[in-house]
Order: sequence, then C-alpha cells, then structure tokens
Amino acid sequence: MTSVVERLSGPRPVFSVEFFPPRDAADEQQLWLAIRQLEGLDPAFMSVTYGAGGSSRDRTIRTTGRVVQETSLLPMAHLTAVDHSVAELRNVIGWYAAVGVRNVLAVRGDPPGDPNGEWVKHPQGLTYAEELVRLVRDLGDFCVGVSAFPYGHPRSQDLDTDTEYLVRKFRAGADFAIAQLFFEAEDFLRLRDRMAAKGCDSPLLPGILPLTTVRTLRKTVELSGAQVPASIARRLDPLQDDPVAFRAEGIDIVTELSQRLIDEGVPGVHFYTFNRSKATTEVVGRLGLLPARA
Repeated sequence: MTSVVERLSGPRPVFSVEFFPPRDAADEQQLWLAIRQLEGLDPAFMSVTYGAGGSSRDRTIRTTGRVVQETSLLPMAHLTAVDHSVAELRNVIGWYAAVGVRNVLAVRGDPPGDPNGEWVKHPQGLTYAEELVRLVRDLGDFCVGVSAFPYGHPRSQDLDTDTEYLVRKFRAGADFAIAQLFFEAEDFLRLRDRMAAKGCDSPLLPGILPLTTVRTLRKTVELSGAQVPASIARRLDPLQDDPVAFRAEGIDIVTELSQRLIDEGVPGVHFYTFNRSKATTEVVGRLGLLPARA
C-alpha cells in the first residue's frame, strides 16, 4: 500500500479529506455518500477520526476496514492513547496491519468528556504522543502522522516548548504532521518556520474546515483555541443572518487561505469534511486540484 508521504512527494500539491465515525444508521448513510462522492475526486488519502475520548474506536476501525475493502481510497487510521492500555493499542495496530492499513495518525487524544480537562493516563497506557509514535513504528512498517498546533497545544507553556514537543514526535519516528485548525496563513507559516528553526523539515499539512455556516465558524474557534481575526469578522459578521451569503463568503475565505498556502509551497491541504462533500469539492475545484476526469 502507498504511504501518505509518497502521495505528498509528487510534482504538484494534493488534497486529503477527513471524516468522523457514524453514530447511527443515518449517519453511516451520510458518511458513505460523502466518501463515494469524494472518492471520484482522487484525494491523496482519507482518514476517520477516533472520536472523543476514543469512545468511537470500534466504529472508526470498522469504517477504516470497509474503506480498504470497498474503495480505491488510501486510508489513514487514527489512533489515540485515551483509555487504552499498551496491550489494547497493540491489538488495534495489529488489526490495522491485518486489513492492509499502513498509514496511522498517532495522537495522544483529549480527556474523555472534557477536552480541556486534566489528562489522566491509563494505568497500563502511555502519556505522550511520541510514545505512541514509537509504539506504532516498533510494530510494523507504518507511515506515521502526528498533530501540530499553530497556536500551541492548550497544555504547552509557550510556543517554543510546544514546537520542541512536535520535533520530538518526529525524532520518535513520525513522518509528517497535520496542523490543527487556524484562521490565517501566517499562523501556519510561523509554525513551519519554528519547525525549520529546530532543524525539522518534515512535511506539514494545513488542516482546513470550510466555513459554510455560523456553526463551522464557532467550531473553528473551539478547536483552534483562537478568536476570529478582525479581518475575517468584518467579512462574516454582517452575514450571520443570511445563510446563503455567509456560505459564499466563507468558501471565498477558505479558498483564499488555501491558495496562499499552496503558493507558499505546502505539499497538500487536509480538509475536515463534517461528513459532507459539497463544500470541499467546491474549494478543491477552485484551487485546481481536481483530476482531469472530474
């Protein structure tokens, strides 16, 4: 199976997509509609999140396995250390290997129920993402990705310390990183510069959520830990009572952001889809990243 890094090393930028596991039958139907629609656009890879606190582990594993068996997509499995012993983590990694998954995103994960709560490791588990990276690499020939934080992890004391932790994940065996949500290109580019200053030039992908609704704007604030910049607020605030105009302006904003990052040399753009395909398809099309047949 091809690795994510191989897909990122081509002559032109690519895009990838992320889904979350379904909660019920209706969710599953919507998820697979989005997967089928985006499959035809030939993303470099796709991933399915592990869910809050690892609670959706079984659905993530099942969905990832089905992607391997039923689609032409390159899957990247998510894995967190939340509420898992090392033995359980070994079992999950072994299952991924058995079905042919060779790309893993290894993240420590957030405390169950409260992403900002105190981290408590499993008595037989792991404490840091770099330990999880090392475990995955020790168990097979995996391509391993990790998370990066443009504004710093909420539990890091400062940006320099946060960057050092990121570089340690690469030293432990990570191959690439995906940056969590951010609002402006400079936020991402400063993170890339901090990595370079520490001698790390591994691939770093921006994570982008299309701003189609007021809810997605609020989600970006929640997941990034940053407030909406004035430059974006001026464009979106007057449109909050006009869903059609808000969506159009939001798509313009993320397209401009993505194009700026492509111009700055990112190898690809990773889209959080919310299990929908339309907005991602629009942005990718405007960026010129669709295959000729699409």
